[in-house]
Order: sequence, then C-alpha cells, then structure tokens
Amino acid sequence: MAGEHILIVEDEPDIAAILRDYLIREGYTVTLMDRGEKVVAFVKSQNLSIILLDIMLPGVDGKTICREIRKFSEVPILMITAKVEEVDRIIGFELGADDYVCKPFSPREVVVRVKAILRRSLGQTNDEILSRGPMVLNRSSRGVTVNNCELNLTPSEFDILSILMESPNRVFTRTQLIETVQGYNYDGYDRTIDFHIKNLRKKIAVHLPGRKIIQSSYGIGYKLVI
Repeated sequence: MAGEHILIVEDEPDIAAILRDYLIREGYTVTLMDRGEKVVAFVKSQNLSIILLDIMLPGVDGKTICREIRKFSEVPILMITAKVEEVDRIIGFELGADDYVCKPFSPREVVVRVKAILRRSLGQTNDEILSRGPMVLNRSSRGVTVNNCELNLTPSEFDILSILMESPNRVFTRTQLIETVQGYNYDGYDRTIDFHIKNLRKKIAVHLPGRKIIQSSYGIGYKLVI
C-alpha cells in the first residue's frame, strides 16, 4: 500500500510532524494542513486514501469537516481527539468517521490503524456479489443496494455488513467483528462496533421501514436476519 496519499489535518505542529515522519517512513505520500477552512475543497481536488482529522481545529472544526466530506466522499476518516468522553466518540461515528485515536497516542499505534483501514478499503478486489433478500452487496465496487436503492456506507460500515451478509443468522461476537474489520484489537474498541451497527441500522431502515434485520444477541454480538 506504499505510495497511498494521506492527509493529516492537525494544528499542533509537533504532533503533525511526528505523524508525517512515521507515515513517510512507511512509504506513504503525506500532506499536512493545520486549519479547517480549506480542507473540504482540498479533499474534492485530490484522490486521497485516508484522512487523519483532528476534532479541535482553528477555523472550521473537525466534526463539521467530517460531516461535509461525507456528503460527497467515502474516503476513510480517522479522527484525532483530545476528548475521551464516550459522547464525543459517538458523535464522530455518527458523522461518518471510521476510527478514532485519543491524545496522547503512540505514533506506531496510529500507523497500525492507518494500515488496517487501508487494508480494508483497498484490499477487496474480487467480484463476489452477495444477495440476501432485498440487499445486494458488491465487493468489487464496494456498493450496497437495498430494494434497488444505493446505501452510502463508510468503509467500516461496508465491511461489517459484508461479514454479516456472508452468514445470515450467525451471531458474530464484537471481538470477531473488530478483528475481522479493523485487523487489530485494543481496549475500548468494542463499543465502536455498536456505533457502526447503529449507523447501519439507520441507513437500512430508510429503505426497509419497520424491519430490524441486524439483530442483537444480548451480551454476545450481532447477526443478520433476512
């Protein structure tokens, strides 16, 4: 995956420089921005592989930027935040973020997360199509339709749905979803699977009102019921 273009939007110069240096050593092309006003226009003009986006930025904040980007792009977004409260993480995921990291963090951990996200978003190249009831998922195009209406999913949401659609009625634990979708595990991430599931349910419900096809198995995980 070397050569992929990564945008880092971070107003703390030391943090931005460390992340840039670590990612460049891995072979990535890196662009730095320290304010929010020009980020959306830049994203529209570039073919980016992933965005590392600080929540607290001068000018336009990261949450607003994430919301605007999701109106036209599914590029993976890794949120960088100094806030550790669960409500802030929930807001980030509801806006379409794929992952988050809290300051202070290890640059190596960020590199691991970047690699995992890129592996998910770029690694599936087969033409396999999964059809389950009114839902059709195309792994090649990474597209999903429900009743012939296209869903706008983030990479994390797509991969979770792909796993669930592979084996309807099978319960997948949060740990299985984390390890399969993210490619790594760490303390506290199990709750973010819940956030992604919540978003998936909302998007599917628009086209399947009254049906809850992603069901919870209390204390265990989730399954797809068609």
